[in-house]
Amino acid sequence: MTTTPVQRTESGAPAPSSADARARRTSLDLPYTLVDDMFIDGAYTPASGAGRNPVTDPATGEVWGGVPDGSAEDLDAAVGAARRAFDAGPWPRFSPSQRAAYLMRIADEIEARAETLALTNTRENGSPITETRGAAANAAGIFRYFATLAEYLEKDDVRPFPFAPGQESVVRRDPVGVCALIAPWNFPINLVVIKLAPALLAGCTAVIKPASPTPLSIRFIIDAVAAAGVPAGVVNLVTGSGRLGDALVKHPGVDKVAFTGSTPVGRRIAAACGELLRPVTLELGGKSSAIVLPDADLDSMAKVLIRSSMRNTGQTCYISTRILAPASRHDEVVDMATSVISAAPQGDPLDPATVFGPSATKAQYETVMHYIESGLAEGARATTGGRAASPADGLEGGYFIEPTVFADVTPAMRVAREEIFGPVLTILKYDDGGPGGGLDEAVALANNTEFGLGGLVFSSDPDAALAVADRVDTGSIGINFFASNHSAPFGGRHDSGLGTEYGIEGLAAYLTYKSIHRNAR
Repeated sequence: MTTTPVQRTESGAPAPSSADARARRTSLDLPYTLVDDMFIDGAYTPASGAGRNPVTDPATGEVWGGVPDGSAEDLDAAVGAARRAFDAGPWPRFSPSQRAAYLMRIADEIEARAETLALTNTRENGSPITETRGAAANAAGIFRYFATLAEYLEKDDVRPFPFAPGQESVVRRDPVGVCALIAPWNFPINLVVIKLAPALLAGCTAVIKPASPTPLSIRFIIDAVAAAGVPAGVVNLVTGSGRLGDALVKHPGVDKVAFTGSTPVGRRIAAACGELLRPVTLELGGKSSAIVLPDADLDSMAKVLIRSSMRNTGQTCYISTRILAPASRHDEVVDMATSVISAAPQGDPLDPATVFGPSATKAQYETVMHYIESGLAEGARATTGGRAASPADGLEGGYFIEPTVFADVTPAMRVAREEIFGPVLTILKYDDGGPGGGLDEAVALANNTEFGLGGLVFSSDPDAALAVADRVDTGSIGINFFASNHSAPFGGRHDSGLGTEYGIEGLAAYLTYKSIHRNAR
């Protein structure tokens, strides 16, 4: 593959703004950069081996940190600590209300670390600082939400036999055990916390394995857990390559696996857990669609377009990167999307003015560039972007790609079918002149994918939008906006995963049930 960098300014938006890029980095005083320990049994413990994994700033390509590449001995120590804490420690034996009190303290401690967490996160994966500065508050909100479910766990659940008067069953909700929590690099905090918070409320213990590119920011969550006084062994952290994650999934001391990441890796984890008869929650990839109805307010759509379809430089699983536009307004939609995307600043992710940062890793940069080249080769038209962005002073070596809008996209193109995970938006046309205003065709296009994670419907008619949303085969869908609701289940269908997170349903993933049959009192 060859890519010829060009100035971003040629397509209308600013080139990466980096006059102060070096100064921003040299002025950072981050507590975690090069570390040689993991968090095991309540303390940071030196790793058993000398192997290290580098941490790279994707805005510059420079290595700025590193963590241990965990060994089998490190993993055994972490799982063993979690096992002892579950089998003999106080945590599963606390009442749900007692555990909820710890969750509330963890939330406070996370918020106290918000700024250093955000800066570390941005240096790890290039997410714009305006994105990562919300991570602590969101993580704290997740802990506080799950703390409110303590009462649900404490309620007696007595169910009479339907056809045997005088007999009943007491249904117990027990913690499932030691949980392996494996997170991706795009949202390394919240995609751990959405697993950790319900696991802890349920009474489980955990071993966290972050993604290789983002192993440092999660330490602020570990620090918050420790500062809140959570007993030793309840939460453990190991770092390493995918090899370590594979060993964690298969470790005999693990009772439950929760993973967020790519569909191919999710398939391998599902196969391993199936062989072991081990429960697993998988939140995987997506190729979601935004259906634009003929009456849609495009000005309102423009205000949420980046958040809904290009969030985090397109590195978000649920975003609607396929815009399905009615033929009667297709050109308007293309013009609106092109204008919004081309006007959004791209540059140093530590600059609060930046909307689009770099790809998180060199490998992801190369993947996205391959998709862009494939779209152009198959006949898609780039109305903005479509090229690598040349780095400005101070950001040489960064993994920047021009945010791209593709028009003239057909359903058979790879860019229309496969998850790109980068700043690439595709616009497909449906015929709204036929019976029913073309809605059958629009819904069929939205459902013409192996995934089923997110989605959107844009319309000025809430009832019409709801009727369309009901027909889209997906786990979540928004009407005129998309957001995650901590109290509502979030999960994928088909190749987008198994099980759900958030809500009481997300808590249930960390419970196992026992029915005690008895004569009614």
